[in-house]
Amino acid sequence: MDLRHGPARALVSKMAPLMREGLRFPQRKTVLPAVPLSLGRIGSLEARLARTPAEVKIAQRLRYEVFYEEMAAVADAGMRASRRDVDDFDPICDHLLVIDHDAEGEDRPFRRRKPRVVGTYRLLRQTVADINDGFYSAGEFDIQPLVDRHRDLNFLELGRSCVLPPYRNKRTVELLWAGIWSYVRALRIDVMFGCASIEGTDPERLALPLSFLHHNALAPADWRVSALPGRHVPMNMMAREAIDTKAALGQLPPLIKGYLRVGAYVGDGAVIDRQFGTTDVAIVLPVSAINPRYITYYGPDGERRAA
Repeated sequence: MDLRHGPARALVSKMAPLMREGLRFPQRKTVLPAVPLSLGRIGSLEARLARTPAEVKIAQRLRYEVFYEEMAAVADAGMRASRRDVDDFDPICDHLLVIDHDAEGEDRPFRRRKPRVVGTYRLLRQTVADINDGFYSAGEFDIQPLVDRHRDLNFLELGRSCVLPPYRNKRTVELLWAGIWSYVRALRIDVMFGCASIEGTDPERLALPLSFLHHNALAPADWRVSALPGRHVPMNMMAREAIDTKAALGQLPPLIKGYLRVGAYVGDGAVIDRQFGTTDVAIVLPVSAINPRYITYYGPDGERRAA
């Protein structure tokens, strides 16, 4: 658009006084963090950050396929038209991709092998959240008191995790974790947190897994976050002695069980997310609490150590 003539010039003229009065436009992350080019590799699979807007769109299409076509999320008209899961946080996040170099996808922004993106995770750094709109999880859980209690620590929000069905196996999950761990090491992250989902929006039907989490993984007071007032769903619905541990674990998604294995805590209270058809719990994982066996499992470059 030529800003020197016609309607464009008039628009600039009208905006100038507002800009002089200090009109603030949303700040947005524009550069990738200083992390290794590759965040880990197992066989034909590689983890790395999305490098271009086109690659972010691929991650969004993958999320749409999993959340809206496979699961019960409800898309608005814009998402249905674009077939992408999109929100206002995407532009300020880093997008971790798992790529299969032996397979080709429909979207091909890559110049050479045209590999397929088969998994993704969304990462929001505290330094970026602080100059934008905060953390996504703050729409469900009271995150700020946790951050305030640990002002000397560096937080990272994890979210929008999904993997294509044929790749939902140990190898892909390990690579996602290897990629996150490489990212955490490179940026000296101290605490990871986010929302994790259980399918379904009826808490009574989820009484067993929610009660299991409350009794076995509730964060100590210093690391605890609570669901926002008005959205808080009690998790303590069954007595500890009434819980069948094996059955409860069987009802928990693999992602939540993975978080528990490495040492994560859950917050106080769950939240119903009707758009996605899930019941969400808060996950808090201080790096200092990670089981040492998982810290030594991967090398410094994200490659899995030999067993």
